[in-house]
Amino acid sequence: MRAVDTNVLVRLITRDDTRQLTAAETFVANGAWVSHLVLAETMWVLSAAYELPRAEIAMAAEMLLEHEHLTVQDADVVVAALLRFRSQAAVGFSDCLVLEIARKAGHLPLATFDKALSKIDGAQRL
Repeated sequence: MRAVDTNVLVRLITRDDTRQLTAAETFVANGAWVSHLVLAETMWVLSAAYELPRAEIAMAAEMLLEHEHLTVQDADVVVAALLRFRSQAAVGFSDCLVLEIARKAGHLPLATFDKALSKIDGAQRL
């Protein structure tokens, strides 16, 4: 299966460049894979560059998970991260994803200096 980069996902979500959107939709029409890294970067771009609120970022992640032509790496991990992100107002999506990846791999606790992240089960503040 082919894969997509962050900017392709951003076009699919924001739909702010007609030419690039058409190219992105054409590419993913035959199926495309989304890595954790690309997903995390995409959520960061939506937050930092587009200044989308948390609820819209969560909705975008959900849309990618449900997209008929996209396969998200370890979708179960991403769903768990998304649920955690929705319930933890002080923690970013990337932090939630890192924690859930570590949880699935059986590598807990996740060491962090982040006070908010350290309050989540499975994380440990140093």
